[in-house]
Amino acid sequence: MTGALRIDGGELPSTDGVRAPHTRLITAGRFVPAAIIRTWWNLEIHGADNVPRTGPVVMAANHVGWLDGPLLAICAPRPVHALTKMEMFSHGMGAFLVAVGQIPLDRFHVDVNAIRVAVKSLEDGLCVGVFPEGTRGAGDMASPRAGAAYLSLVTGAPVVPVAFLGTRVPGTDGTLPPRGTRLAMTFGEPVDLGRRPWPRTQQDMADAATRVTDAILQTIHTAENETGMTLPGPLGPKPVKKRR
Repeated sequence: MTGALRIDGGELPSTDGVRAPHTRLITAGRFVPAAIIRTWWNLEIHGADNVPRTGPVVMAANHVGWLDGPLLAICAPRPVHALTKMEMFSHGMGAFLVAVGQIPLDRFHVDVNAIRVAVKSLEDGLCVGVFPEGTRGAGDMASPRAGAAYLSLVTGAPVVPVAFLGTRVPGTDGTLPPRGTRLAMTFGEPVDLGRRPWPRTQQDMADAATRVTDAILQTIHTAENETGMTLPGPLGPKPVKKRR
């Protein structure tokens, strides 16, 4: 569902005239889908007190299954506006995703518009979700990007690391876990990178990105110890479509 934010580390694009995502539906209406999720799966939430109750927050999570994005947006302690790959906004899903405040993202280029909307959201005191790995995988943060760190540095918003466990059946490409499966969403302690005005050096960006990655890895480790669950491992082969 989601993707990593590509950035070039340059001067912050202006947010003049930019509107933050819609918030009403995801704020007032997320309790119904949250109840459905909890009815279908055994969802555990750990570390909810680590999420600041007010003010801007960047939530940076590992990415193992299709459920990660919806769980973050719907079941986190606060509504989250996740950077979501633009491919998800086609096939009739676009209007719904816009209505629930998700932010379309071009994963393959520096997406100035996505950056401007994310920054505007943080300036308005909202939560923005980023999956630094960019796509589903083992969830071990082997190839993270610096988007979450960038948003934190340019706005001063703290980064809350998030770990997902149980959201993909091991050995599959993306099969949703069966009904009743135990899922865990764990929030780690916020990372305060401080606000860094332009110019920011490449070393500034690299150091900040490393701190975010280390925080997510620590949160994964904590989640595994607390739940007894483990990461699902690499993606399995894509299912072969049967010919009619």
